[in-house]
Amino acid sequence: MTNTILHIDSSARHTDSVSRDLSARIVADHPGARVITRDLAETPLPHVTEDWVAANFTPADTRTPAQQAVLAQSDALVAELKEADTVVIGLPIYNFSVPAALKAWIDLVGRVGLTFKYTEQGPVGLLTGKRVIVALASGGTEVGSEIDHATPYLRFILGFMGITDVTVVAADRLGIDPEASMSKALEQVAALREAA
Repeated sequence: MTNTILHIDSSARHTDSVSRDLSARIVADHPGARVITRDLAETPLPHVTEDWVAANFTPADTRTPAQQAVLAQSDALVAELKEADTVVIGLPIYNFSVPAALKAWIDLVGRVGLTFKYTEQGPVGLLTGKRVIVALASGGTEVGSEIDHATPYLRFILGFMGITDVTVVAADRLGIDPEASMSKALEQVAALREAA
């Protein structure tokens, strides 16, 4: 049962955004859940800087107040992600991959010691037991095709952090056959609702 949803939208568009529409429908199907909303277009995140990297690799108990301030937003994003048992990501495909806004979020939550760790056996994700539902919209980049660089990347990086339960709801031929694309995506949303 879903108790807390982290709802992330990454489309630059607000009006007529299919990924936003689909992600909102998915979240609405969990009426009892607490929802944490993170709109990456409305409130853009900063990119990683040299100061951020230096602060991140300084042991937490020896960070200066300035380093703590540099990491404050990243810490808040990681806390949101840890708190959620379900993450719903509205994902438009931009140039065959994820939007820069979503990549910035990934860079800020992919933190050694917080969301993954290195061991002698290799990296281990620390965010196990979570589910991600991706609400994807694309003009013609079909999920799983050779030109889809978004969903394999997203599955990999989420898995690297320990999240392996990833479902993709896709309206992925909107520029070719919008009616059939939306119909397919809405059927996938309905199937998720019935399975809940």
